[in-house]
Amino acid sequence: MSPGAAQTRRVTASPTRGVVLRLAAFSSSVAIGMGLLAPAASARSAAADPTPGPEDVEHSEQEVRDRAAEVGRTKAKLAQADGELDRLAVAAAAAVERYHGERLELQRSQRAYQDAQARLAEADRRTEQTRAGLASFAAQLYRTSTGYDQVSSALVGQGGPQGFMDRAALLEMLAERRAAVVRRVEASKSVADVFRRQAQKALDEQGAATKRAEEARRLAQEAVVSQQESVQHIEAEKRRLERRLGSAQARAVRLKRARERASEKVEARKARTAFIDSGRPQEGPATSVARGAIAARAALKWLGTPYSWGGGTTAGPSHGIAHGAGIRGFDCSGLAMYAWDKAGVGLDHWTGTQWTSGPHIPIDALRPGDLVFFAKNTSDPGTIHHVGIYIGDGQMVEAPFTGGRVRVAGIHRGDLIGATRPSG
Repeated sequence: MSPGAAQTRRVTASPTRGVVLRLAAFSSSVAIGMGLLAPAASARSAAADPTPGPEDVEHSEQEVRDRAAEVGRTKAKLAQADGELDRLAVAAAAAVERYHGERLELQRSQRAYQDAQARLAEADRRTEQTRAGLASFAAQLYRTSTGYDQVSSALVGQGGPQGFMDRAALLEMLAERRAAVVRRVEASKSVADVFRRQAQKALDEQGAATKRAEEARRLAQEAVVSQQESVQHIEAEKRRLERRLGSAQARAVRLKRARERASEKVEARKARTAFIDSGRPQEGPATSVARGAIAARAALKWLGTPYSWGGGTTAGPSHGIAHGAGIRGFDCSGLAMYAWDKAGVGLDHWTGTQWTSGPHIPIDALRPGDLVFFAKNTSDPGTIHHVGIYIGDGQMVEAPFTGGRVRVAGIHRGDLIGATRPSG
């Protein structure tokens, strides 16, 4: 049972006193629904959560702009660092490939040097063989001629003078052939030695080139590692600044929302006071004016109640459906249905039939309790998507949207299509 209903049961026979008591109960319910307390009771709440002023909101928004600028500058630095990292990575890859090429050339130079060394060794071996043969031949010649002079050998040697001449010619021929072989071997050795020196020079030069390539590769890779660390540092800084930006944005939203909520509360108080002081009819015959006032008062009772898609019954707020299943509150047509039920008029929980629940009223002839409707296409009632309960002075009570709360708002919007006065 609502606080207002409990108070109503305690009303005495005096109509005036009953109205006063019900208004007191209604004001208490509104304060509970919106988190508003009377000045004396709200001192503790006000001290704990002071209403932010416009300068607080502006300061928080400026802080958001400053933080966003920091993030923007850091993103620019990160983009530049990423570009430099890409450039260094390409240079490092080129240095690595150059190193691979120099290593391959070094291996070829080493093989060429080894081949030259092998040729030189072969030339040395052949030279030694030729020299050994020549020495043997000289020794044999010496033995053949030892103990005899040339005249005696020619006269008494084997074959006589002719044999001597043949042997001499043979020895001379063999000597020339041996000398020729020695010359060729010596020439081959000289060529091999030239090749060896060239191979040694190429090997030394290639070794130096390989060392230079290795040093370039090392420096390039170190530059990449250093740049990667720089990029990681900038990325960490960007994430830190983004967190600061997020915190500043959240704070700005909280302050702005608190400011808006405070303004809504002030407007709600004004609307409630204006409605109470508007001289509406007292409880009496169930005239349309009285019913509208009762409906408006019933809607005002639930200011601050959460919006719940599909929520609201004739008994009050309820859990909705779908994404409103976990929220106890009203949606727009649920609030209208509840309010007019208190005035004794039954409505469906649907703006479609609420639109046709009574005569349509010109906007300049609205009275408290009239239902005002909003549509996507203001020339097509089939596109109606929202309804509010008019309370006077161009304002209505509405359950606005998911995440919002029942509030007082102006009716003059671009999607206002018209109004209905439920007749029951």
